Amino acid sequence: MRVLAVCIFILVPLVFAKANDQGGGPDQNSSTAFCDFDDGQEVSIRYNGSITNPKDEPRNGKVWAPGGSPMTLFTAVALTLDNSTIPTGAYSVYVIPNKKEWTLIVNKNVTAGAAYDEKEDVARSSMELGEVDTPPKQLQVSFAHIAPKDCSIRLYYGKTGAFTDFKEK
Repeated sequence: MRVLAVCIFILVPLVFAKANDQGGGPDQNSSTAFCDFDDGQEVSIRYNGSITNPKDEPRNGKVWAPGGSPMTLFTAVALTLDNSTIPTGAYSVYVIPNKKEWTLIVNKNVTAGAAYDEKEDVARSSMELGEVDTPPKQLQVSFAHIAPKDCSIRLYYGKTGAFTDFKEK
């Protein structure tokens, strides 16, 4: 287990270094949200919350990469999302917004600048929707630790709040 943790801590900086070399890495617009499970394991997501270009706005039924690039999920422990298993590692995360439901997509291709490929999907989950009273000015992503082995990811954009749960396997 220690070897796995060490490998993740070595690989994560390499993924960011590679992304920075290609111009797609973390910058001043990047934010990170994280959640710790009761056993000390962690899941986190890095994302660009600024939507400055109209082509980066979400469109119903279309795969959305907020800020023009996918969010990046890091997990040091195997997770489940609905009935799908997500092994430890780094993943790209996309969203498909719709009026009545959003879908969260976890994709194994983390190559900077790569186009979305549905064949690389590891997991998909329907997200519950709610309406927020005070819309954020840009995308906000957070986690809520809702049970010892459950972390709920929450996306807020405009008046919409979308939620689904990652479970530690």
